[in-house]
Amino acid sequence: MKSIITNADSFFLKSQKWHHEFVALRNILLPFQLQETIKWGWPCYMLHEKNVVLMHGFKHYCALLFFKGALLNNADGLLIQQTPNVQASRQIRFTNLSEIIQLKKQITKHIKEAIEVEQAGLTLAPKPTNAFAIPVEFDELLKQNNALQKAFHALTPGRQRAYLLYFAQAKQSATRLKRIQKYLPYILAGKGLHDVTP
Repeated sequence: MKSIITNADSFFLKSQKWHHEFVALRNILLPFQLQETIKWGWPCYMLHEKNVVLMHGFKHYCALLFFKGALLNNADGLLIQQTPNVQASRQIRFTNLSEIIQLKKQITKHIKEAIEVEQAGLTLAPKPTNAFAIPVEFDELLKQNNALQKAFHALTPGRQRAYLLYFAQAKQSATRLKRIQKYLPYILAGKGLHDVTP
């Protein structure tokens, strides 16, 4: 059984894959006097209880995730939008320690700007729900069922978007329908995708 790491020092002592890269990134971040904690199992750097940067690792790369990266100047092209549906956050990805060493100046610049964005209280307006495609299967059900349509539109925009994205992620129509059927009772009850654990 994997132990849950709640302390940043423990994370850096126990990290195996990307260990040297994580330590190098931490050394870049620490001088900024951000609050260092663990969130979602990864080192997170905060300013006045607001998330600024998250360090995380994947199979082929490790990354710094800037929570408001879309608001940062990306003239150097380092900030990557993970998927088309990700709105605010952006990553800088690394595949080895030498990349971090070579990009230290740019990384530092992005961290500084991310802090300035947070200090200024800037936010990115979320895309309106109607900017997200409604899967055909769900659209048909909404047209056929007034109670469902009313319940869905009564949900907060964030809850609506979460359902639309989750339903649309399924590649096959049968899978989309299965997901939709599973969550119909929760939509009708006014609950969001992340409010329930069915």
